Amino acid sequence: MSKSGTFDLASGVGGKIEKKEVLSAVDKYEKYHVSYGGEEAARKENYTDMVNKYYDLVTSFYEYGWGESFHFAHRWNGESLRESIKRHEHFLALNLGLKRGQKVLDVGCGIGGPLREVARFSGTSVTGLNNNEYQITRGKTLNRVAGVDSTCNFVKADFMKMPFADNTYDAVYAVEATCHAPDALGCYKEIYRVLKPGQHFAAYEWCMTDSFDASNQEHQKIKAAIELGDGLPDIRHTKQCLEALKLAGFEVIWDKDLAEDSPVPWYLPLDKSHFSLTSFRLTAMGRFVTRNMVKALEYVGLAPAGSQRVQMFLEEAAEGLVAGGKKEIFTPMYFFLARKPLSASGTQDSTAS
Repeated sequence: MSKSGTFDLASGVGGKIEKKEVLSAVDKYEKYHVSYGGEEAARKENYTDMVNKYYDLVTSFYEYGWGESFHFAHRWNGESLRESIKRHEHFLALNLGLKRGQKVLDVGCGIGGPLREVARFSGTSVTGLNNNEYQITRGKTLNRVAGVDSTCNFVKADFMKMPFADNTYDAVYAVEATCHAPDALGCYKEIYRVLKPGQHFAAYEWCMTDSFDASNQEHQKIKAAIELGDGLPDIRHTKQCLEALKLAGFEVIWDKDLAEDSPVPWYLPLDKSHFSLTSFRLTAMGRFVTRNMVKALEYVGLAPAGSQRVQMFLEEAAEGLVAGGKKEIFTPMYFFLARKPLSASGTQDSTAS
């Protein structure tokens, strides 16, 4: 069961960071980003530190607001947010053609919400790759509660340097995770290496769309807000992801921005004009309650100093995501299904390097 109480949120802020060091960690994290004078090159060079600080700081907020699966979803009219999130995960499993007993890798697995859903839906054994110790600790606890701890596990490692042998997995997927990679090609090459020949890699990527204008200051401001609030070195264009897949050696079977034909906008849960009892904590009123609750808990010492700052950059991210969605310059669900050729070995030939 996901931690959902007020005091769980307060005690979880900072993750594995010492509580007295949380405020300092917030300072260091913010300084990586444009709004605080940071540069893209520094974010890419120090991506491990930046992303780890981010998830130590925000995971308890995510779990409080979203539950166990930290991602958006294509959504039908009349479908709840929770239902759409599960269907989004099932869609991934179905496109991969997963079969009972297969070994599957979840790249950048968070606390394992999609991992557990995919494992139960498909009967597969799923390994979650994550470089954040706090999230892995939470994931192992939730695996035991869900009863999948005998078939699913976690490995702490960098997805740019995976500790697996060539041709290990029957399928690989990533849910809004490889956007944290400093280099899409390097990340996709590692996925290609550990995937068995003839098998598939599917992902939902966070991307800028064709509507994004790099010379438009408002567009750049929205992009920077999302990068700050979501721990991203740089948000790539859909075309960059597609090109990186091909250079890594993959055959792209199909790709599509699933946000384009979602009957319910993916950003609706964060839109201040929207109200929902079932996802109250994500609404403007719910976030107002959380903001004041965190302020009070920090004041009395039950939440570490810096908690309000974390809440503030998450609020900024929410506003950036909604603005990016409404202007159609950003998508959190650029989907692709790619195949490693049957003739391939673990590594790419010289033409793909």
